[in-house]
Order: sequence, then C-alpha cells, then structure tokens
Amino acid sequence: MAYEIPVTQARAELAELINRVVYGGERVVVTRHGKPLVALVSAADLERLEEETGPSEERTVSTVTSIGAAQPAAGAASEPRRFGIAAEHRGPDAR
Repeated sequence: MAYEIPVTQARAELAELINRVVYGGERVVVTRHGKPLVALVSAADLERLEEETGPSEERTVSTVTSIGAAQPAAGAASEPRRFGIAAEHRGPDAR
C-alpha cells in the first residue's frame, strides 16, 4: 500500500519522500483535496511498469478511403449538405 501525503506537505518534505521511495522501497501518492494527483515510484518500479504495459498503442486515421453523399431527410430542402452533416434549424414554434 502507498503512503499518501497532501501536495502542500509534499513540497516541504520532497527530499525525505525521495529517500523513502529510493531507499525504503515505498510508493508515495501525492494528493490534492484528498484525491490522488501523482505518485512517486522508484526508477526500477517505473521500468517494470513500462515493460508490462508495452508501447502505447495510438489509433490514427491515415487516409480516407471513400466519401459518400449524405441522404436528404424526408421533406427537407434539396440543397446539398456540406461534409455530410445532417442538421436543420427549427424555429421555437416547430415540434
């Protein structure tokens, strides 16, 4: 279990916290308003965590394969819509 400490106290005791992590093998969680903010872990712990998770997988779209025309809604004006966005403005009295 990790040792929790408020951020204001952690500022004043940073050197001691580092020693607890490095030499005592502890993990320290710095909190703000009682919620976890950051954690201090040893470099060895960090290395193990990075090995377990592996490289981060980011999904990106590299190309657009096809573009289709938007179908007009029933009763809508025949004006083409840009970017396939199907929206229409209705006045305050329309339901």
